[in-house]
Amino acid sequence: MRHQPARHVLAPRLTTGRRTAGLLLAATALVATAIPASSALAEPGIAATADSRTPLYLYPELPTAQRVLDLLGRMTLAEKIGQMTQAERGSVDADPTQIANLNLGSLLSGGGSAPTPNTPKAWADMVDGYQKQALTTRLHIPLLYGIDSVHGAGNLVGATIFPQNIGMGATRDPQLVAAEEHITATETRATGPQWVFAPCVCVTRDERWGRTYESFGEDPRLVQRMTTAVDGFQGTRTSDLARPDRVLATVKHFAGDGDTTYGTSTTNDYTIDRGVTITSHRRFQDIDLAPYVTAVQLHHVGSIMPSYSSVQWTDVPGSKPVKMSASKELLTDVLKQKIGFDGFLISDWDAITELPGDFATQVRTSVNAGMDMFMQPYDAPQFEQALTAEVQAGRVPMSRIDDAVSRILRTKFQLGLFEHPYTDRTHIGTVGSPAHRAVARRAVAESQVLLKNDHHALPLRPSQHLYVAGVNADDLGNQAGGWTVSWQGQSGNTAFPGTTILQGIKQNAKNVTYSADATAPTTGSDVGIVVVGETPYAEGMGDVGTGGHTLNLSATDRANIDRVCSAIKTCIVLDVAGRPQIITGQLPKADAFVMSWLPGSEGEGVADVLFGKHPFTGKLPVTWPRSEAQEPINIGDANYDPLFPYGYGLTTKH
Repeated sequence: MRHQPARHVLAPRLTTGRRTAGLLLAATALVATAIPASSALAEPGIAATADSRTPLYLYPELPTAQRVLDLLGRMTLAEKIGQMTQAERGSVDADPTQIANLNLGSLLSGGGSAPTPNTPKAWADMVDGYQKQALTTRLHIPLLYGIDSVHGAGNLVGATIFPQNIGMGATRDPQLVAAEEHITATETRATGPQWVFAPCVCVTRDERWGRTYESFGEDPRLVQRMTTAVDGFQGTRTSDLARPDRVLATVKHFAGDGDTTYGTSTTNDYTIDRGVTITSHRRFQDIDLAPYVTAVQLHHVGSIMPSYSSVQWTDVPGSKPVKMSASKELLTDVLKQKIGFDGFLISDWDAITELPGDFATQVRTSVNAGMDMFMQPYDAPQFEQALTAEVQAGRVPMSRIDDAVSRILRTKFQLGLFEHPYTDRTHIGTVGSPAHRAVARRAVAESQVLLKNDHHALPLRPSQHLYVAGVNADDLGNQAGGWTVSWQGQSGNTAFPGTTILQGIKQNAKNVTYSADATAPTTGSDVGIVVVGETPYAEGMGDVGTGGHTLNLSATDRANIDRVCSAIKTCIVLDVAGRPQIITGQLPKADAFVMSWLPGSEGEGVADVLFGKHPFTGKLPVTWPRSEAQEPINIGDANYDPLFPYGYGLTTKH
């Protein structure tokens, strides 16, 4: 009975005396503090009477707070600390019994961590296999499985891949953001994971940051509007969390990660990611905290991931940088107490190892600061041992452990995992469906920002002979960016299905010549279309100054613009990138310029606006600099003189 997935084992319903022998045996096997069973159970919705032998936490009809209290009272210290521990699936896959032996509360798939084959069924089977191990534990507490579904269920091949957040910020469409995340939630939960590490509600203030594309924009008011993403993931009521088309959301990275000062990072050769936000309390509140207040108080987000970055106060004499994972002031005093966050905090990947001191000190510091669950991908046993020793030595109070575990258990009850621990595959057939891709295509169209359109170069006409140049015109990997199948993403058209921009253009025009390097003859062409941009990257690997990254267009892109725009009378340039690039010298050579961002799997959406099937409506979510040296530049700055201001974007008629 302990291995069966049926909900009856984990959650017997309250009845008026009708109970099978099998249910009673299953329930009594779980009882830690059994009491004689001499009468019927209570009526539905009423607490079980004192002579019930079934633990109260197994009754879904009872208030969640009562279930949490009952379960917490039955747990040993080892079981509690297990709930606070999250391991990467790769660390237990060879020996899944570790899940039960360590009492693990959670597993995750990091970027690129997927089953073989990478299919919806294989994902669901894998997660269910891990869940089966968790349910062999004494109290049958189910696993919570997390994944980075940051612009669609990106680890899953065949999932719908939406534009990265910066493109969604350009849409200025909160309802579309919610619809996108509802689809992402549906495709994610149907294939196993019940928890996503999204949305990122960082406010990007320096486009040299390698995570710029994960932000909705530079204005906190815009990011606040887009926190509708939380509703898309979770629904609008607590009861929605248990539905097979919803997942637990995580707003990240609390707080200030988009506002760090260039050159302050000490991680690898990063220049700005994981750096220091040097700011006053007032400015921090207005810019960096604002989206979290909205996410918590208006959308009731269930989990929050603290940032790798640090904060140093300019209004506190002698202030030194403090890592967010160690900041009791911000995690507990501000977030949990002042803002009122009642969900749980999950640390970023191995984040506490960046704190000062030895491992025990790092664990103690972060737990006492308010961290609830710890993402320890490959050292879960060491984490559990260290935290156990800290509690036993009195350096971490049991009250802090109980608070953390209560928050985690409450979420698991709300997700319905005790009643339905295994994957509900009702919607598995909708993964990458035409209906889902249609929403992504619309999102792509709404995200396109028209920055220049001289001589009515756009919209294009199907009768025109088009000359298309540039690798990014026909590269799915480049148009999706990082966090797509793998952590860093990858160039090419083989990693996942979709439609490139070139394919979208060819669906609308019969006479199309494509030359990746712009060397094919241009004779007879009416319009040249040059697609420039970036190749994939993620996190600090994409910081300007890291690995050769720069905001400048590549020499190849500049050469392609020069060659095509000098040879063809009408010339259009599209930029496929995660942030503005320096185009000051090339802009005069083009009749039209479109910022396409990182559109994801549906390149047809770009073609929709190029050919006038959808009007250009997108507006810049960030300021476009004249030069890299102008960064950081943001709306509201003194002496504000960008190439294009925040909010700029030409519109066209449908």
